[in-house]
Amino acid sequence: MNKLIERGLKQLGDLGKIDTLKPVSGGDINEAFYIKTKGNEYFVKLNQQVNTDFFQFEAEGLRLIKQTNTIDVPTIYGVLDNKEAPMLWMEWISGTENEETEKLLGERLAALHLYEGQGYGFEKQSYIGKLKQENKLLDNWVTYYRDIRLMGQLKIGHSLKKITGRREKQLLKLIERIDEWLPEKPKSSILHGDLWGGNWIAGKNGAPYLIDPSVLYGDHEFEMAFTELFGGFSKQFYDAYTSIYPLSAEYQNRKELYQLYYLLVHLNMFGEKYCNAVDRILTKYVGDYGSI
Repeated sequence: MNKLIERGLKQLGDLGKIDTLKPVSGGDINEAFYIKTKGNEYFVKLNQQVNTDFFQFEAEGLRLIKQTNTIDVPTIYGVLDNKEAPMLWMEWISGTENEETEKLLGERLAALHLYEGQGYGFEKQSYIGKLKQENKLLDNWVTYYRDIRLMGQLKIGHSLKKITGRREKQLLKLIERIDEWLPEKPKSSILHGDLWGGNWIAGKNGAPYLIDPSVLYGDHEFEMAFTELFGGFSKQFYDAYTSIYPLSAEYQNRKELYQLYYLLVHLNMFGEKYCNAVDRILTKYVGDYGSI
């Protein structure tokens, strides 16, 4: 591992001796390391099971968010390719939350979402977790969410035999009717795309940083629905966010339809422990198998 890291440092132009190299926990997809040299501190992710485009997409998302000047993200130093494992080299962020951190997170995320997007979706293939997410940039949010997001996970789940039988019939029925609940032309926002409680951290002076994005352009309520799925966000966060960018009157009616996509992703990645949540939402919106 040391040799691999040393080669990466040379590619970045850092010829300093490694003072510290230690694993960092917290992810379930990549290996991660903290590295300190005489002149810098780095956070490095590597993965022997992915292609370079896996990390290039993450880096592109961080740069896109950074360009908005709304919320902090780590600086990207480089995506490096080699025969052993692609690597993503970033700025090391360290800090401690304070009483203002989650308020700032809400305000700055709202500012990001107010930044105008370009259509709906993304112009190239992306990743959600370790799954490939095929993408297109469309002019209709319902079409994008139905045909690219939900149908994409249905195809993956069918191939893995995780979405079959009653579950598949219900999901197909919901996909047919999705335009009953979702807006065709909501404001297009730049979205982090994978914003759960583990994908933001506190930096210097408690400033919030977004990490590990899966960026897309879309309805800001899609993002906010996911923040509610697995917890990790306070009332202070939501109050601050909605004071700047309110949620619609229809949000509560469509929230679980937006959460469904992420539950399908988790079902396809991690298995049947997510099946009850998926099945409950499908039954809520389209009824059980006997009514289809």
